[in-house]
Amino acid sequence: MEKHNNVTEFILLGLLMKKEMKTLCFVIFIACYLSIFLGNFIIFVTIMYSHLMQEPMYYFLWHLSFMDPCFTSTIIPRLINDLIAETKTISYNCCMIQLFTSHLLGGVEMFILVSMAFDRYVAICKPLHYLTIINRQRCNMLILLAWLVAFWHSIAQLLMILRLPFCGPNQIDHYMCDSKPLLKLACTDTHIASILVIANTGMVVLATFLVLVASYIVILYNLRKHSSEGRRKALSTCASHVMAVVLFFIPCISTYIPPPQSLNNDKEFSVFYTVIAPMLNPLIYTLRNVEMKNAIRKVWSRKLGFLFK
Repeated sequence: MEKHNNVTEFILLGLLMKKEMKTLCFVIFIACYLSIFLGNFIIFVTIMYSHLMQEPMYYFLWHLSFMDPCFTSTIIPRLINDLIAETKTISYNCCMIQLFTSHLLGGVEMFILVSMAFDRYVAICKPLHYLTIINRQRCNMLILLAWLVAFWHSIAQLLMILRLPFCGPNQIDHYMCDSKPLLKLACTDTHIASILVIANTGMVVLATFLVLVASYIVILYNLRKHSSEGRRKALSTCASHVMAVVLFFIPCISTYIPPPQSLNNDKEFSVFYTVIAPMLNPLIYTLRNVEMKNAIRKVWSRKLGFLFK
C-alpha cells in the first residue's frame, strides 16, 4: 500500500458539541484531574514510607498509583484545553505520540491489574506457598513483563496507523487520538486494519478480562475452605480489585470490540477508563481496607507533624 499524506494536523471534535456545557465540564474535569493526582499521590507516599511496601499486593498497588496519573496525563490535559480553546488542532506527530503513549501506559496499567489478581489467587488458593511464589523478584518480573507486553502492543498500534494514508478529512470525532477514530479518516480500505485493531486491542482486553473472571470464580470456590473471618477479609480485598477491574475493562471492551465503522459511544465509554477509573482507584483501595487506612493515618500524621513543628 502506497502511503500518501496530505494531512499535517487533525482537529479533535472533543467530548461535547454543546457550548453551554463546556464551561461546566471544564471545571469538572479539572477537579477530576486534581483528585487523580492527590488521591494517587497519597497512596504512593503512604505505601513507600510504610511496612506495606514489603507486601506484594501493596507493591503492585504502589505501581498502579504511579501509573494512574501518568496514563491520564497523556489525555486529560488535552481534553481540558480543548473544552475552552477556539482551535482544537493537534499535529500529526503529536497525535501519533498520544496514540503510542496512551496505549503504552494504559496497557501497563491493565497488566498490573492482572498481576494483582494473580497475587490474590495465590494468596487465597495456595496460602502455604504464597511467600515462595510471590516474592519480590517475581513481582519485579511481572512489572517488567507488563511494560514489555504493553510496549509491543502500542508499537503494533502505532505502526499500523503510520502505514495508513490520510489525504482528506482531518476531523477526529473524539477527545483524543486513538486507532478507531483515525481508521475512519484513512483514504484507503481499512477492513484488514479494523480486524487488526479488534485483535490487538479488543480481543486482548476481552481475553484478559475473561481470565480475571475465571480466576475470581476459582477464588470464590476456594473460599469455602476458609474461616468466616478469613472469608470476610479475603472478600474485602477482592471486592476492591473486582470494582477496579470492572471500571477499567468493561468500557475498554465496549470501545474496542465493535468494528470502527459501527455506530457506538466510544467517547463516552472512554471517559470511564481514562478519567473515572483512575480517579476512583484510590477510594476503592482505601475505603474498605483497614490496613491502608491505618497506614495513611500513621504516615501522614508523622509527615504533617514534622512539617508543622
